[in-house]
This record gives sequence, C-alpha cells and structure tokens, in this order.
Amino acid sequence: MEIETGPKNLITDVTGLRVGNARDAALKSGCTVLVGEAPFVASVAVMGGAPGTRETDLLAPDKMAPAVDALVLSGGSAFGLAAAQGVMEALAAQGRGFAVGSARVPLVPAAILFDLLNGGDKAWPENPYPALGRAALQAAAGDFDLGSTGAGTGATTAMLKGGLGSASQRLEGGVTVGALVAANPVGAVTTAGERHFWAAPFEIGAEFGGLGPDPSPRALDLRQSRKLSAMAAGANTTIAIVATDALLTKAQARRMATAAHAGIARAVVPSHTPMDGDLVFAAATGQVALTAADWQMLEICHAAATCLSRAIARAIHLATPAPGDTMPCHGQGV
Repeated sequence: MEIETGPKNLITDVTGLRVGNARDAALKSGCTVLVGEAPFVASVAVMGGAPGTRETDLLAPDKMAPAVDALVLSGGSAFGLAAAQGVMEALAAQGRGFAVGSARVPLVPAAILFDLLNGGDKAWPENPYPALGRAALQAAAGDFDLGSTGAGTGATTAMLKGGLGSASQRLEGGVTVGALVAANPVGAVTTAGERHFWAAPFEIGAEFGGLGPDPSPRALDLRQSRKLSAMAAGANTTIAIVATDALLTKAQARRMATAAHAGIARAVVPSHTPMDGDLVFAAATGQVALTAADWQMLEICHAAATCLSRAIARAIHLATPAPGDTMPCHGQGV
C-alpha cells in the first residue's frame, strides 16, 4: 500500500494543532510554538546527553497534569527557555490554562538548541526570547514555513546549515501522525558527499529533493566536520514534536515519543551523542478513538519515527542562505 501524507505534509494535518514561527535575522535565532485549539495530552522522551528543558517533569505518566496548552522549541540555549514565558503570558491573557481553584496556569513545556556561535549578533541588551515566543504564538496557523525560520533559523549540522522541518502521514482507520523538528545536530544528515540524505529510504515523492539513497555511500569522518571544529561540547541538539489525532493516554504518548527517537537515528549519523540534547515531545489531540489499540499503537509509533526522519531531511533541504552564515545550505550545489 502506498504511504500517504496529509494534505499539507505538516504536523498541522493533525486536527486541533497550529504552529507559529518567529525569528530575528540579526540574532540568527528564533522559536517555534505548537499550540492546541484545546489542551492536549503530551509527554516527552529525552535521549541526548546535553538537554535544555522547561516543565518536562510534569509530562511523565505518573504526574497529575492531564494536558498542556502549548509546546515550545527555541534557539538561544538556556536563554531561549524564556520563550515559553512569553507564550505562557500570552495564553494567560487569553484566559487559558490549567485550573487551580480560581486561578489558571498555562502549561507550556519547552526545549532549546544551542545556536549562540552561529555568526549572529548575540549582544542583546535584554533577553529577546519572551518577545519571540509571544510573536510565534500570535503567528500560529495551519500553514507555516519550513527551513531557515522559527527555532531552525540559526541551526546547523555537521557540514550543512540546519533548519525547521515537518512531515505527516495518514494511516488506515482515520489516524494522522505528524512531526515537527528543529535540526541542529553535531552529526551529519547527509552521506559523505553532502548530497544524499540518510533519510532517503523514507522519502515520499520528492519532498526533500528526490535524490534517493547514495549509490556509493562512503564512511563519515566526523573529524572533518565543520561544526565540531567550530563548536564546543553541548553546542548541538535535535529537538522535535511528534503528534497524532488519536486518543492516547500519557503513557501511550510517552511510548510514541520514545519510538520516534528511531527517526532521529535514521536521519542523523551519529545521533544521541554526549554533545547533543536530543529530545522528542509527543502530543495527542484525542480526535480519533483506537479500535485495535495494540496494532494501531504500533503503526502510530512507526509513523512517528518515519515522519521525524523525513522532517529532519526537509529541514536541511529547505534551509536558505543568509549573510554571515557559518555553514553552506544543502541547495547551494553541495
């Protein structure tokens, strides 16, 4: 059976979700917000050695918070965690949040990537990320840009410019799965020639160039990596969200997030290193009840991984050059 994407081939093919981006060209950084039309079930799986997060503990299946309002992916290293504060304040102004008596507290978990050494102007007089978070939330919609935007604005990979990517897949039974990623790994997303993607076996159509697998893959030598020579340990990360419109528990969402890490491993070589903060959030909007839960969960987990592989390749393929870049783009004839 032919694999089918959603109509947009974006994570927003999952009913009830919107995505907004904000970026600062001089800063060479930005953030991305995924927000639900209503609170949604969420969990997380962290497998990198250098993560940067906010409010991820509450996503464990045994914690009381039943749902969250939004998820944030941001550049800026630890400074970028403040983007979630901007999103939280804007949601509070809309009257959204977890009810605690007469109070409402928006729940906005976040993850960051390191882009402080990418050639942008980081001499800000005050932290710019709360304003970027508010701007990204305001821009949230069903359609959004990919490549050098949002949290992927200043991202880089071992040899190429990184970026923001997304992909989706429709399953039998009416379930949709999607992925959203800011790809900034220490590893390589292409084989040694910097043309063919490791994720090529999972490509649908020509969504990241249609080049197919490398006909003669060569061994990677990361000692020649531009990124490793320019950056310090902990200066990397692939941060992602996988989502579905299926009705999942927090435990099932955690399993989807864990399984989706295989998508990073198939698209980035090496992945989950001590220098990366690789993390995957999972979101479930609960629009479609599962009728054969075990089998459908297997399909959902597999689709989450393949969507994430495809989203990573799309992020790099769609990156665009900007003044002061430290890495070339995939589309620049490499």
